[in-house]
Amino acid sequence: MARLDTRQKLAILADAAKYDASCASSGTQKRDSSGGKGIGSTEGMGICHAYAPDGRCISLLKILLTNSCIFDCHYCINRKSSNVRRARFTPEEVVQLTLNFYRRNYIEGLFLSSGIIRSSNYTMEQLVEVARTLREVHDFRGYIHLKTIPDADEELVRQAGLYADRVSINVELPTERGLKELAPEKDEKRIEGAMTDMKSAIDDLKDARRKFKSAPKFAPAGQSTQMIVGADGADDGAIIMRASGLYDRFKLRRVYYSAFSPIPDASAVLPLSRPPLMREHRLYQSDWLMRFYGYTPSEVVAASDDGMLPLDIDPKLAWALKFRDRFPVDVNRAPREMLLRVPGLGTKAVKSILGARRFRQLRLDDIRRLTVSLKKLQPFIVAADWRPVALTDRADLRTLVKPRREQLELFAA
Repeated sequence: MARLDTRQKLAILADAAKYDASCASSGTQKRDSSGGKGIGSTEGMGICHAYAPDGRCISLLKILLTNSCIFDCHYCINRKSSNVRRARFTPEEVVQLTLNFYRRNYIEGLFLSSGIIRSSNYTMEQLVEVARTLREVHDFRGYIHLKTIPDADEELVRQAGLYADRVSINVELPTERGLKELAPEKDEKRIEGAMTDMKSAIDDLKDARRKFKSAPKFAPAGQSTQMIVGADGADDGAIIMRASGLYDRFKLRRVYYSAFSPIPDASAVLPLSRPPLMREHRLYQSDWLMRFYGYTPSEVVAASDDGMLPLDIDPKLAWALKFRDRFPVDVNRAPREMLLRVPGLGTKAVKSILGARRFRQLRLDDIRRLTVSLKKLQPFIVAADWRPVALTDRADLRTLVKPRREQLELFAA
């Protein structure tokens, strides 16, 4: 096989990394190179690939160390039996790529994952060596996200947390049955055991830093995970309950979803077509409802139809339509918890309503300024000059409030 140069390796391994969705950079500590010390920063603007919670765009070099793998997971394009072109970086090549891209203002951080080569420990050593060299040799102060390997030695995973801002361990699939069928070489107990160890290490180091200023920082942006949607038979209800359990048990920053994508030479146990991308989007919306809007997992599941979230409307609207007895909500009197349940009202709009109504009675025009679609809101609210009367109970209400499908014009002004 012909020897590949760095550009060719980058083309292969950057493309292979596109299936990993968990590359956001929220929650990291602030570092910069002011004073002429170090290189890099976790702040600033650039060519952007991910968004932080405050709206900043974060650009990340997102690559695999290698797309070779000793595992044969059915759903993975890089599985052992897959007929794809293979490539591999050395740790030093990844370090130089990261530094060179940063100096050209292309990136602000590194997202590094890998297939498993030789053994889990050997691969984890290589990943840690990249992060260690960047931090200790080059004093790199940008963002680093490392994908860790559940089967690797606990000490190696701990070292990853010392050098990386965020670490992640993929649960792969929503159910244990799906994991056994599609990734028989992986074990749910080992994966969750590694996540438990990481949570304990994060908690221990946080506690140590409260007592001793000299204690090292450990994965300040926490840990996250990812699961594939649509590769097995798990419905949305099962996925939502699984995600909720992961948040509660491991204090995860995020659970990411990746819609299954058909791969070349696929196994017969895989579906022939990908799930709708809107399904992935609805799961992210359900995740938002649990994290920021006060919905319980069972309430989000209640918005589904036989376990599947509707694709034509968002989960919040679906819940409101199913539980019309909770509406309409008086925007001048209702508590924050109920205002957050109103379709079309986001957290910022609710905050504005709570602040404004302390000084005067809110009218429909006041609410109009806080939302994109007043039509969606009207059946579910009461204002000083508005009552929906029988509108909330109309049999065709779903048709009236669901968003219209419009064909956008390519050359519209």
